[in-house]
Amino acid sequence: MIGAGPDRRSPGHRLSILVVLHDLSLGGTERVALRLVNAWAEAGHAVTLLCGSATGPQAGLAGETVEVVECAPAIPRGRGSRGRLGKAVAQHLRRQPADILFIPGNFHWSIGRAVGRHLSENRPTIVAQVSSPIFRHGRRGLRQWAFEIGARRRLRDADAMVTLSPYTLAQTNRLLGRRIASAIPLPALDDDTRPTSPATGKLIVAAGRLAPEKGYDVALKAFAKVQDPEARLAFVGDGPLREDLGALAHALGVADRVSFEGYAADIGPWLDKARMLLLSSWHEGFGAVIIEALGRGRPVVATDCTPAVRDLLWSMTHGEVVRPGDVDGMAAAMTAQLHAPTPDPEALADAVWAYRITPVADAYIDLFEKTRNARAMARCGDRRPLFETAVAALGAPNG
Repeated sequence: MIGAGPDRRSPGHRLSILVVLHDLSLGGTERVALRLVNAWAEAGHAVTLLCGSATGPQAGLAGETVEVVECAPAIPRGRGSRGRLGKAVAQHLRRQPADILFIPGNFHWSIGRAVGRHLSENRPTIVAQVSSPIFRHGRRGLRQWAFEIGARRRLRDADAMVTLSPYTLAQTNRLLGRRIASAIPLPALDDDTRPTSPATGKLIVAAGRLAPEKGYDVALKAFAKVQDPEARLAFVGDGPLREDLGALAHALGVADRVSFEGYAADIGPWLDKARMLLLSSWHEGFGAVIIEALGRGRPVVATDCTPAVRDLLWSMTHGEVVRPGDVDGMAAAMTAQLHAPTPDPEALADAVWAYRITPVADAYIDLFEKTRNARAMARCGDRRPLFETAVAALGAPNG
C-alpha cells in the first residue's frame, strides 16, 4: 500500500472509481494502474479493480483498501476476450454503479465502447488513458489509418483522455476530433525515491523484456563498438530472445562483458549500481524506466522511441538520444557518457519530481471531478455542446 505522506490532502468528494484490467500481467499499464488504485484508495476514495482474470505476476499488489473483483467465470486473454470483458464490466456497473470508469491504456480502450453501448446515458463518466504513441515506429499507411479508425470507434464514449506527455496532446485531440485530452505525468516513482549515491563504475543496465521491440540486438552491436574494456552491460529481464542474444554476444566477442540477469521485480538496486541506463527500443509506451533511472540519479542513453525522451532528456546531463537502430550513434553516446563527469544525482532526481505518485494521483482526481461535473451540467438542462459546457466547468482543456 502506498503511504499518504504528510502533505496528502483529503478529497473534497469521495468518488467511487472502477478500474478495469484484463489481468495482472507484468506490463507497464498494469503496474501504473495498480499504483494509482492504491493511491486513490489511500486518499479515501472507493476504488474497485475489476479483472477479467485476477492472476499474474502482479497479483496481490493491490492494497487492502482496494476491492478486487474477478469476473465469474474468469476471462483470460484470448480471441474475443476484450468483447466479453466489456460486457462483464457493463453488467457489473448495472449492479454496482460508479462515478468514474477509468480505462488504463490503449489495450483496454474497447471497454469504454462496450459500456457506452450497453448502458448509454446510464454509464459513468469515462476517462481513458493513452499509454502508447498514436504514431508508432513501423505503423504507417493503411495500418495507421486502420488504427485511427478503430481508436475513434472505441473511444467515442470517452468524456476525457489522459496523455502521458504534452507532446501527444494535440495528436490525441486530432485523432478524436474533440479537445478532451489532458497531460498528466506517469506515476513511476514513490514519493520517497531518492538517489543512494553518485554513479560510479562502468556498468550499463538495460532493463526490460528480451523481445524484438526492445532492440537489444542493436544494443549488443553498439556495446561491441565501445572501446573500453572495463565497460559492462547487464540485461535485467527475461523473454523469448534470451538464447539468441547470448549467441550474438559470443559472436561479437563481448560475452565476457555481458550478463543476462533475468527478471527483477524491482530494478532499483540495479540502477543504484549502474553508471547509466540504456534504452534501445524501437518503440515504447512512455518509457517509465527513464523516469526510474533519473529518479535514482542515473543518466540515460535512449533511442527516440517514446515521447518521454523529449520531456526528460533535454539536457546532456540527463543523457543522450539517438535514432532507433543507430548502432554507431548508440556506441558514441555510451562512450561519451562513460567518460563524462558524473552528473549530480540529486539534480537528476529533481528533474522528475512531478512523476511521483502523490501529485499524479491528485491530478487524476481533479480531472475526474471536473469531467464528472461537466458531464452532469450537460445532462441537466445545459443544452450547449458538451465541449462548451466542459470549458465553462473546467476552463479550456490542455492542447
